[in-house]
Amino acid sequence: MSEQPTTEGEDYASRLQTLGGARWKRILNVQAPYRWNLRRLELGRCLDVGCGIGRNLVSLPAGSIGVDHNGAAITAARGQGLTAYTSSEFPASPDANHEAFDSILFAHVVEHMDKNAALELIRTHLPYLRSGGLVVFITPQEKGYTTDETHVRFVDFGGLSELATACNLTPRKRYSFPFPRSVGKVFAYNEFVFVCEKG
Repeated sequence: MSEQPTTEGEDYASRLQTLGGARWKRILNVQAPYRWNLRRLELGRCLDVGCGIGRNLVSLPAGSIGVDHNGAAITAARGQGLTAYTSSEFPASPDANHEAFDSILFAHVVEHMDKNAALELIRTHLPYLRSGGLVVFITPQEKGYTTDETHVRFVDFGGLSELATACNLTPRKRYSFPFPRSVGKVFAYNEFVFVCEKG
C-alpha cells in the first residue's frame, strides 16, 4: 500500500507553481474573483497560515505575513517579495507578537489534515490574533476536493463549524463562492467560506 502524498516536499511547491502559472489562467485572470473576495472581507493585517507560494498573500493588506511548513513554497513566496516564514521560523521571528494580527486566514489548509491536527494548527496560531479579530476558513467543495491527492478529509460548513466551536470561535458568516453551493459538485474552484470571530 502506497503512502498518502503530502504537502511537505519540493514537488508539491513545484506543482503549485505549475498550476498557478498556467498560461490560460494568466490570460483569463482566473484569480481575480478570489482576490476580490479576500479584499471585501477587510481582513486588515492578516496571518496567512498555510500560505503556500503566496497566492492569497499577494492580495492581502500591507503588513500581512505568510506561514507554511513547506520550505520550498516559502522560498517561492519570498521570491515574489512577500514576507513569509516556515512554521519553524515563525515563532522566533519579529512578526510573531501576541495579538499582532487583525485576522488569520486558513485557505485550503484544514482539508489536508485530520481534525486533531487542524485543531492543533488553529490553536497554535490564535494567540497571534487580537481579541475581536477574524478567523477565515476556505475549503474546496466536492469537485475541488477530488483534484488533489494530498487532501485527507472533506471539510464542509458542518466540519468548519465543529472546528470553530472547539476553538471557542464565534461564527459570523458562511457562504459558497463564487457560485451557489450546488455548483461545487461539478466546478472544481467553488469554495466554502466560513468567517469567525475570536472572543
